[in-house]
Parts: sequence; structure tokens; C-alpha cells
Amino acid sequence: MMAPAAEASASRPLEGVVVLDLLDGTVKALSRPYADLGARVIRVRPLGGERAAGDRREAIIHAVADAGKELVTLPHEPGERSAQWREMLEQAELVLVPYPRPTELDFPNEAVPERCVLMTVSMFGTGNAYADWQATDPVLHALSSELSRSGVAGREPLLPPGRLAFDCAMTQAAYVGMAAIYAAQLTGRGDRIDFSMLDGAVQALDPGFGLAGSATLGRSAKLLPPGRPVPGMLYPIFPCADGQVRVCLLAPRQWQNMFRWLGSPAQFASADFNSLEVRQQSGALTQAMAEFFRDRRKADLEQEGAEHGVPIAGVLSLAECLATDHVTARGVIGEVELPDGHKVRMPRGVIGIDRHVHSAAPTRHVPFSRPDGATPAQPLVGLKVIDLGVIVVGGEQSRLLADLGADVIKVESASFPDGTRHSYLPTGLSVGFAAGHRNKRSLGLDLRHPEGKALFLRLADEADVILSNFKPGTMESLGFDYAAINALNPGVVMVDSSAFGADGPWAGRMGYGPLVRAASGLTRKWCYPDDAEAFSDSVTIYPDHAAARYGAIATLALLARRLRTGRGGTASISQMEVMLDHFAPEIVGLANGVDDWDAPSDAPWGVFPASGDDEWCVVTVRGNRDWQALSRVLCRDDWATLPQYADRYGRLLNRAAIECDLTEWIGRQGSDAAMRRLQAGGVPAARMLRIADLPEFGYFRERGLFRAEQHPHLAEEVLAERFHAPSSNIADLPATPAPLMGENSAEVMRDWLALPPDEIERLFASNVLQGVAPEIARMLAEGEGRGEAMVSLKT
Repeated sequence: MMAPAAEASASRPLEGVVVLDLLDGTVKALSRPYADLGARVIRVRPLGGERAAGDRREAIIHAVADAGKELVTLPHEPGERSAQWREMLEQAELVLVPYPRPTELDFPNEAVPERCVLMTVSMFGTGNAYADWQATDPVLHALSSELSRSGVAGREPLLPPGRLAFDCAMTQAAYVGMAAIYAAQLTGRGDRIDFSMLDGAVQALDPGFGLAGSATLGRSAKLLPPGRPVPGMLYPIFPCADGQVRVCLLAPRQWQNMFRWLGSPAQFASADFNSLEVRQQSGALTQAMAEFFRDRRKADLEQEGAEHGVPIAGVLSLAECLATDHVTARGVIGEVELPDGHKVRMPRGVIGIDRHVHSAAPTRHVPFSRPDGATPAQPLVGLKVIDLGVIVVGGEQSRLLADLGADVIKVESASFPDGTRHSYLPTGLSVGFAAGHRNKRSLGLDLRHPEGKALFLRLADEADVILSNFKPGTMESLGFDYAAINALNPGVVMVDSSAFGADGPWAGRMGYGPLVRAASGLTRKWCYPDDAEAFSDSVTIYPDHAAARYGAIATLALLARRLRTGRGGTASISQMEVMLDHFAPEIVGLANGVDDWDAPSDAPWGVFPASGDDEWCVVTVRGNRDWQALSRVLCRDDWATLPQYADRYGRLLNRAAIECDLTEWIGRQGSDAAMRRLQAGGVPAARMLRIADLPEFGYFRERGLFRAEQHPHLAEEVLAERFHAPSSNIADLPATPAPLMGENSAEVMRDWLALPPDEIERLFASNVLQGVAPEIARMLAEGEGRGEAMVSLKT
């Protein structure tokens, strides 16, 4: 985040862009990032005004979603209303409409100018057999497979806290909208987009067929064993003197640092312990670490861990996180004025713009030529992107750009491989890597070598975009800070991402998603109500995919500004601030005496067992209409008439009795049958899908979200998404196979720098340029190193 004075002086990249937002309370927060980036977001309210919020929590959610927007109520007189529609549509570059569209917010689609983007936002898309199904956050968790991975072994699945499915799906929607705005500005042609919140949740929350954390060694998450994981399976949590700490020992050097911190016990000196799987399966090591942490305080452990190079974080509550020096120093929480004039303290947004641009040395403005070759179907063709990103955030945000045609060069080296290269296969490839790095080229380059640095600066001079998510200070130490690159290339866009932000007391911490979840308060919230230490987020990859989409949004917004001004710029994303922004309503609520955010707002609301082994069905009631529908489906006329069930307050008081009867009804049938009967009656319900179920589930088959790709160096098929969202401009995304490390080094040197063959050979000979390792090339030539990953992830 930028300090307020710096933020005020920065030119917000979407100034002049008009977004017309007709969405309802469930999803209207998706347009907030546009307002944060300077767009004029006009939210149109129905003639009769907003639907009254069901409780204070819902009212706060609505208010926070409208922060930074301009609210407009349509006139009652038809002629005046038509004139206002025409005026707003003529101004807009993006129009967001719900499905089904309320009559009072209707207008003919042909009234939307061709240059404008019209995006329909629904729960299940339009024009399919599931289009009229009902969804809540738990329903999206169940159908995206996230629910099947949430909880602990031996217990029922646990609904994640907050509104994470909706929040991540809206991040995907905001990215899709931003990409369409940029494409329309570049090509003059708008788009018609059919966005589904379920598609968004599958792609941006924790995709089962995408990039996963290093601890999985690239194996598909579909190989997770049935049921929930054993607590601490991948990222263990240990009690300490004043709470708990979480550690993430992924790379061998991190284990060696932990080994020395433990005092180098001979029992664990074997080189076998460099293996993540060996450490995970060692009960003796787990016990030794538990004893080591038990009598120390969180703050001391965090400090000692940093000194020893061990990734560690205390497990904090949300309130404890908000009170830390780091959150205060970063200015994460600020005073924000709502459209009704009230001011609240809430997160000030996720994307920090131009925080590296100092007023004493403003970015130079130069004439700028638009990229050649861009089309509505491939709007980023002609853009050159240098990708220094690693692990999930880095890999994902550049892949989103590569999918739209950008020439993305992944810069890596044998000495510092991307964590997603750590694989169950010796080639550095895996199904996860293949899905997350498609459509890129790999350049092996030693950035520590003077010639390697010089080559990088020549590449940077050619680049439109440079992406990084190193530990803060790394780019500066390499000599690749924004000031140095901008001096060469004034139009360059540089976007960095980090765990805790580029400055502040925690900036230097080693950061992984599990540590960010622990420090932000999310891990502590992700527990069973009757067991506050059954931490249940151990196999979840969040907020990595959402943070990557914020990075892509920032990139495209800065590129849009460059189209207008010729000016480059920078953006900075903090993973912790992504999480805190997702909890913005709760943060506002805590300051206003509303602290029951984890309690259901109506009953029934939860996960219920169905017939079969580990089969579950989510059922959620959002108010009286859903309650009446549920009563009809279950043929419970008494439910519909009993006075104690007449409103949500009475239902919550009688929740146990209601859910006991519902459990009995669901238990007599399969989860799929229960889901379909309830949805047919208008009740938001869903069976719990596992990752392996997704491709064959009827909704995904009909939408065509998934496709099977064959990588030339993998025996397993690679499942990946076919689209970011169905669009009139963009058909199937390209599917160029993900590269081996250094596979494209020579051709990148030819394409970007026009180096002659003898110079390229010299650079390879001196190891400044790196190609595919000879042993890997030999294995693949002989048909080795491609084997199936037949062993499930260990529990």
C-alpha cells in the first residue's frame, strides 16, 4: 500500500474509464477494484431501492461493496428512464449485468455500443441446464471441490470461513472485465461475456488442476486420498508458550537451516531428511520440533526463525493481525467514505500503484507505439513480458497474460529453480507445472553473472512488462529496481508481489501462503466450532490464485494507462492485504460491534451426511423464500406454518431440531439426488464434489470448462481450463506446452536481441545462458522421466 500523500499524487490508471454496475448485493463487490484504480463506477439501483438487508452483517457487506462508487437511482417516468439509460450506456466501457436481469433494470442489449464490453454475471452461466440453480458461498465451495479438502481426518467437511468462494470468483470476474476493457481500448471492439461465479471459484480459489504449492511436488491434487487431511499434513502448526506457530520447510536449504536451529541433532543428520516426504513421515522429527517450540514465545520464534532462515509465522487472530506494527506501518486500514456519506475504517484496497515512483524523479513520458498484431481474440499479441515470478502467484499471473497472446519469457536458472519445478519427476515437469506454465517460453539465464545481468537489462529495454514476486529487496540487490529499468525503458510496466508487502516491519519475512494465512487471522478462523485448534487449511492454496489475478488486473490497468499517456508505472501486491480485503466487511463490523461473522445468518445452513461413504450435501437457506421452498421439497407443511419457524430468528433458535430433521431426510438418499431435488425446488444446495469428479459433473461438461491436453514430455494428460470466461471474441485459449527449464534460451536471444549464433554458443559455453540439462535431454530422448504419478499424496 502507498501512503495517502503518495497515493493522492499518483495518476490512477483507470481515470476516465466508466463502469456501469447493475449487479445485486451478492456480487456487486467485483467492481470495487475498478473504483480503487480510478474508474468512475456507476452503480444503478432498482426503482424501488435496494432490497432491505437481512441483518447488520448483510448491511455491512452491501455498504463495503459500494465503497468508491457513485450510486444512481433510475427515474420513475419511462421517458426519463430511457434517456438516462442511453446516456449511461454511451459513456460506459464496461457494463455489468446480473442474470436473471430484474425488469426494472432491463434495457435492450443492442443499446450497448459495439465498442463496449457487456458482461453478464450469474451463478451458473446462462443458456444451460443449471442456469437457474441457486448458489451461496457454501454451494460454490461444494461444487468447486474446495469443501472436500477443508477439515481434518475423521471429521465432517468444514465450510471455510468468510465468503472466500465468492471473493475469489469476483477476483476472476474483475480480471476478465479488465482484460476486456484493455482489449476494447486497443482494438475498438467490445465483447459479450457470460461469466459464471462457479467457473470463477474453480479457477481462482484453489483450482484442483492448476498450480499447487511446492509441498505437493507438482502432483495433481486429484491424488489426495479420500477424506480430509491429517492435521498439519503439509504445513504443520506447533504449540508454543503463548499460542501456536506454523512452519513451512519446503526447500532442502530451509530444512538445513531448521536442522542447525534445532542444534544439529545426530538423529536427523541423514541426507534423507532433505526430502520433504521423509520429513513429513517422520514422527520423531515432528515430536522433536514440538518440544523445541513448546516453551518459546511467538515473537521470539519469529525473530529467531528469521535469523536462521526458517519460514515461520505466529498463528494470530484477525484482531491481533490488525493491531500489529506491520499493518499500522503499511497503512492497510484507512478511513473510507461510503456513498451515503458515512466514513468507516476498512482496508484501502489491494493494488498499490506507482509506489516506486518518487515525486522528485517522475516517470518520463515518451511517444508510445501500440503493440502490433493484437486482435479481439488475442488482445495481448505483440506484448513482451519478462516473468521473474516463482511458485503459484508468479506462475499464475504471467500465465493469464500468456493465454491472451503475450510473449511471456520465464527467466530461471539451474541454481535458483522455481519451486514448482520441484517435482515427482526428474525433468522438473509435472501436471501442475504444465497447467500453470502453458503458453510461455523458458530462458535459462544466470542473473548473478555480470554478463547475465547485462543481458537481462537488454531484455528489459525491449520489454513491455516485468513481473516479479521475490522477497522484497531482491530486485534492487540485482540492480533491476524500477528506477534503473525506467531509465532504459520509460514505458515499462513493473508489477511485484510479495507475502507481506514491499515495505513495513514484516517485509523481509519469508512468505508462503500458509504463513500469510496464519499471520492474517485466517488459519485461526478456519477451525471447527467445537475445536479451536483443529486448523483445517493445511492443503489449501489461498490467496495465491486471487493475488495473481490482482497482479494481472494491475498489469492491464497500467497498460491501459500507457495507451492513453505513454507512461509506464509500477504496481505492488501484498498477499496478506488480499486476505484482509476479503475480510473487509468483518473488519468494519468489528469496529462497529458486530462480531458474529462465523455464525449462520439463517437455518438450516451447513453440510449434512448423505447415504454412501463420505458423501455430503450442502444446504443453505437465505431467508423466508428459501425456507418455504425447503418446506415444500421436504413435504413439511408444519414447517411452513409453525410460528417459531416464521422468521430467521426463530429458525436460528430452533436450528438443532430443523437440521436433525433435514439430516434424516438427506440421509435416506444420495447426495446427488438430494441436491437435484432441492435445486429443482429453488433451494441453494450442492453435493460435495472431489477434484476427480469435476470433469464429469454435468455442469462442467455442458459449459466445456475443462479440456485434456497432452504434454510431449508427460505420460499423464494435463487437465486445464478452456477459457477464462465464455466470450464472443475469445474462443479456446491457446495450449502451447509448458517449457523445460532453458528450453527456449537460444530462440529468445534471437527473437528479442537478434544475437548471432556464435555469440549464443559462447554464452552457453560460459554458462551465462542455460539450456535443457544434458541428463534431462537424454532421459526424454530415451523415453524416460515421463512416468505416471501413481502414489497419492501422503497423509
